[in-house]
Amino acid sequence: MTATSERRVVVAGAGNMGRKWIDTIAATPGARVVGILDVDAAAAAAAAGTLEGPGVLVGTDIAGLADLIAATGADVVMDATIPAAHHAVTATALRAGCAVIGEKPAAQTLAQALSLCAGAEVYDRLVLVSQSRRYNPHVDALAAHGASLGGLGIGQTDFYRAPHFGGFREEMDHPLLLDMAIHPFDTARYVLGAEPVSVYCRSFNPPWSWYRGDAAAVATFEMDSGAQYTYNASWCSDGAETSWNGAWRLNGAGGTVLWDGESEPVLDGAPDLDPRASAAGASRARSGIAGAWDAFLSALDAPATTPRPRGHIHENVLSLAMVEAAISSARAGLPVAIDDLLERARERALADETDPAVRERLAGWGAVRDHLLGAGRTAAVG
Repeated sequence: MTATSERRVVVAGAGNMGRKWIDTIAATPGARVVGILDVDAAAAAAAAGTLEGPGVLVGTDIAGLADLIAATGADVVMDATIPAAHHAVTATALRAGCAVIGEKPAAQTLAQALSLCAGAEVYDRLVLVSQSRRYNPHVDALAAHGASLGGLGIGQTDFYRAPHFGGFREEMDHPLLLDMAIHPFDTARYVLGAEPVSVYCRSFNPPWSWYRGDAAAVATFEMDSGAQYTYNASWCSDGAETSWNGAWRLNGAGGTVLWDGESEPVLDGAPDLDPRASAAGASRARSGIAGAWDAFLSALDAPATTPRPRGHIHENVLSLAMVEAAISSARAGLPVAIDDLLERARERALADETDPAVRERLAGWGAVRDHLLGAGRTAAVG
């Protein structure tokens, strides 16, 4: 990246994640934080004070984000706000001509996420959701091993932790599914190479739980490849805890892959399978938010015909759909078809949309799944 292509970034959100993003961006040659937005003026000023170089402008109101973008000449917005603010921040940034990289989820609801997909199309800008746990060389190796097995039929994640967060998570109706499950759901789509079709989920709260809402769940997804993916999880299980990435098992025609969430995945396959060969496709890219940031910058600089990076909003929406479908199934006690959920979300998005151009684009889509998987496969101008 040359000095003439410097990326000027406004960071929205100066909390813990916002500060991590500020540090990551500041350490990147050719990128500079030029503005910080946070409802807490002291937090925004403190974050700005950690940066060297020209003065960083600060703001405290999402309604003033467009003005902050104009005043700084920003071409990128990094959204580290709470999920309830994601739609407003991203929609404003798109209308102001900025590309956006944001923390998961893409938006607080699936309907809002579909609105942002249409907005990215209307304003021809890249929106990437940082599913940071997918940027992990062990996950790449897990996917590579799985692909070597000649077709996967079973995927499973066991996740057992006992975090005492305090605060809002312990008061949520579905803390595990809403706040954590999107990570393994997104990873499952990647390593299985398949998309969700339906889900049956049962959520519950063990009697010893310190959460008000359901802190445990079992969800089984049917994938379009015919594979079944099962998520067995609890946020109130002391003892023998798994990794924060969970413990994974993939089973296919040629054997099984196991991953403890921390070490290299282990392939137990047919005698003619070479674990070293299947793992050769594992990425050596950076992990976590640094990996997401690198992918975002590469996509911005890529030719218009280049495939978009994983995590771009059209691709990411189906991970959020898995979360909403699992919660819907748990509430109803019945299986939920993902396509039905997507179409209802589009109806809600059309009813709520205030941007006429975005509403028109949404209304012009065909089936939502087909549009998400088929449209926008190449990079936006961004």
